Amino acid sequence: MSVPLLKIGAVLSTMAMVTNWMSQTLPSLVGLNGTVSRAGASEKITLFQSPEEGWQLYTSAQAPDGKCICTAVIPAQSTCSRDGRSRELRQLMEKVQNMSQSMEVLELRTFRDLQYVRSMESLMRSLDARLRAADGSLSAKSFQELKDRMTELLPLSSVLEQYKADTRTIVRLREEVRNLSSSLAAIQEEMGAYGYEDLQQRVMALEARLHACAQKLGCGKLTGVSNPITIRAMGSRFGSWMTDTMAPSADSRVWYMDGYYKGRRVLEFRTLGDFIKGQNFIQHLLPQPWAGTGHVVYNGSLFYNKYQSNVVVKYHFRSRSVLVQRSLPGAGYNNTFPYSWGGFSDMDFMVDESGLWAVYTTNQNAGNIVVSRLDPHTLEVMRSWDTGYPKRSAGEAFMICGVLYVTNSHLAGAKVYFAYFTNTSSYEYTDVPFHNQYSHISMLDYNPRERALYTWNNGHQVLYNVTLFHVISTAGDP
Repeated sequence: MSVPLLKIGAVLSTMAMVTNWMSQTLPSLVGLNGTVSRAGASEKITLFQSPEEGWQLYTSAQAPDGKCICTAVIPAQSTCSRDGRSRELRQLMEKVQNMSQSMEVLELRTFRDLQYVRSMESLMRSLDARLRAADGSLSAKSFQELKDRMTELLPLSSVLEQYKADTRTIVRLREEVRNLSSSLAAIQEEMGAYGYEDLQQRVMALEARLHACAQKLGCGKLTGVSNPITIRAMGSRFGSWMTDTMAPSADSRVWYMDGYYKGRRVLEFRTLGDFIKGQNFIQHLLPQPWAGTGHVVYNGSLFYNKYQSNVVVKYHFRSRSVLVQRSLPGAGYNNTFPYSWGGFSDMDFMVDESGLWAVYTTNQNAGNIVVSRLDPHTLEVMRSWDTGYPKRSAGEAFMICGVLYVTNSHLAGAKVYFAYFTNTSSYEYTDVPFHNQYSHISMLDYNPRERALYTWNNGHQVLYNVTLFHVISTAGDP
């Protein structure tokens, strides 16, 4: 009877050894034992944010001099994308957890059976003494008593069989743990000295830093324009469509103005989805007709060029009234200085991160583009810049962060060719490809709220994402 007891002891010893090994070894394999080395100053993370959240920060790093370097793609896409090895590590950790649970079940079962075996110990000793005292001869009464006692020991055989099965299970689990340890060690070596939990904390910290960067990252230099995204095909060859650049994110109304001269009808759609479906809209009838397609909606009002004049009109949608109108001194009109496509595009109104702008030309500027910052309440010119770029050679133009970007054509093959920086009164020639899918752009405007370009292209309403780049300091330096 001593052999089975020794076997039980061996099973329990093996289980204790495996459990001890798991408790001591696994934490060090996944970096949970607190002995984690720290990285240097440079930290990088890949993020993809949801479209509603605005700019996509696809890289961020802290340079040795302490500056935070962010690269932004507009608009943004999806949440933090974890590394594939991290996902594999989580799966391995789940396997380890399942194995630990199996070990706990085995331990409970072993404890229960061990109690049963111990309760049988006194019975076995009594039987052993009886057998020794019998000395080869047993009375019928003694034999019956011995038989009854032996019957009580019958369940012990099934317990011992269960121990054998549990022994095989523990051997299998130990092999699985050994394989897992190899996989975890390989992943740890690939990921570096950081444990999974520590990496999670570092990712969360970097995400917080990137959101802080995004708050500071109000402006950037244009480095790319995406492929076109066609929203709808509606209306004539020329026109304009837009959203309010100052409206809260919950306000997604769309305004639609078909044609480039003598028009007065403005359609207001409740949402972009309604605009796509052509439903849920109201109509505004302007008291004075418009010229061109360079209109803009800013803080609940429409700014447009009154037909056959150089007058700027501010029409308030809610009150359905003109709040103010004013002439732009010396500004050409009635196809005097239009863009290359004509269409009474003498005056073009724009809004960027810093406010309301007017792009036009005067005789005094010899047909070159003039950029003026306007007071949105009074329409007075606050300051003007002569860019030196001939307006008739420009296909279209738009403002981003105080920089005027000009395309070299309104036809196929156009690109963003020229940039004028109002903060330094300087310019540079650029070479940013611009895919003109429908071959005739008659309206091009940047929306700073959505950080996207709105275009009217040969009867199609089209959006472009833009890529901006900017370097900022974590200390708040300009």
